[in-house]
Amino acid sequence: MLALTLVAPAIPATAPTNPIATSDRQAFVNDLERRTFDWFWDSANPVTGLVPDHYPGESFSSIATVGFALTAYGVGAERGYITRAQAAERTLATLRFFDRAPQNASEDDAAGYHGFFYHFLDMKTGKRFDRAIELSSVDTTLLLGGVLFAQTYYDGNTPAEREIRVLADRIYRRVDWPWMQVRAPLISMGWTPGGKFIPSDWKGYDEGMLVYILALGSPTHPVKPDAWQAWLSTNDRTWGTFHGQTFLNFAPLFGHQYSHVWVDFRSIRDDWNRRHGLDYFENSRRAAYSQRNYAIANPGRWTGYGADVWGLTASNGPGDIVVEQGDRRLKFNGYTARGAGLDYIADDGTIAPTAAGGSIAFAPEIVIPALAAMKLRYGKWIYNRYGFVDAFNPSFHARTALRTGRLVPELGWVDTVQLGIDQGPIVLMIENWRSDFVWKVMRRNPYIRKGLEKAGFTGGWLEGSVPHARKRSLCACP
Repeated sequence: MLALTLVAPAIPATAPTNPIATSDRQAFVNDLERRTFDWFWDSANPVTGLVPDHYPGESFSSIATVGFALTAYGVGAERGYITRAQAAERTLATLRFFDRAPQNASEDDAAGYHGFFYHFLDMKTGKRFDRAIELSSVDTTLLLGGVLFAQTYYDGNTPAEREIRVLADRIYRRVDWPWMQVRAPLISMGWTPGGKFIPSDWKGYDEGMLVYILALGSPTHPVKPDAWQAWLSTNDRTWGTFHGQTFLNFAPLFGHQYSHVWVDFRSIRDDWNRRHGLDYFENSRRAAYSQRNYAIANPGRWTGYGADVWGLTASNGPGDIVVEQGDRRLKFNGYTARGAGLDYIADDGTIAPTAAGGSIAFAPEIVIPALAAMKLRYGKWIYNRYGFVDAFNPSFHARTALRTGRLVPELGWVDTVQLGIDQGPIVLMIENWRSDFVWKVMRRNPYIRKGLEKAGFTGGWLEGSVPHARKRSLCACP
């Protein structure tokens, strides 16, 4: 087996206990990747390519989930789950829909405006789901991650693959990024016809990283490089030590995962990285270790937390319920951005497997044992045809009406669906860990490279060098 070489001075040298044998772990990771891929393949509308926000059951479509799906189809083709022709056919249907979807300023008769798309679309009509839904800059960005993946991956000379490249390029080029800079140089989080621009901008370390990279890389409507510096300007407020790790904090782990699905940040650095002596990949690795350490410490005294059961991120939950339990008054939430960091702690005992699973490329030596332990301990209730359900809570045992999920006497609250934005990081980061596949494709995309370079990134693959060595085996050594 290959040894793992990583510069990670804040990471303890002792490897965690590995609960199952290596061959079993390999089979488990294979199984999880396939089941999670199947969620995207089975849930999507094959005519429009729209993918539901959650499934099984009725749902609106999430455009961010579509971005994860477009990328997952390439994984499926490479892994032999589907043929390349099948992947291209589904991708082409999706891009045709988004290329032709109505773009205007109306309340009810549009899918988007100025090249951006509404956060949620009706699965049947393909238009804005309802009037509470915003034109979302970040969800459009996550959709574009998949669009640009398709543009680069489908490089063949068939009519379908040629059309994919044309449509992908057109969808990306028409996004009017400066229009979303209502408080320039920052980029607004969104817009609605009635309320106009949302009074919040992407600022400080979070999933907005990819928003700025794609906005900087645009060949038609780019933002200026000072946008990246504005986004960076508050980072030092959350730089510090939390549960034994010194890193740039963002409490929910999705903020450490989403941009990394499509961008290989290993060994490339911007001005902020150079000042702090680490790249964003290493930062996300430390974030995963910090959350594991938080679960071991378990300051909230939640049931089940420990070295191999950990992970807080945006996910479903039992609901907005207050429970009197002994000498404690426990507040549980529905869908919310759970997390633990210097910026905030939001923890009600709800574990989301994607929090660990989407971190597999950063810290496989702690992630794989965690996922395996969760399946071993709770798999009867939380692992099904499509992999892990979105979330579960072993601390919740209240006999009350539930808006989501179900109550399992032997465990606690268990979700009954998977969420696309949580499934995406699992399947795609498994593949990045196994083969660098998505990263390799996206390193060839000229818009990604241009965006990174305009943001001031240098080094690593941007200059033709090989990223630092990374484990390909399933050993538990750090």
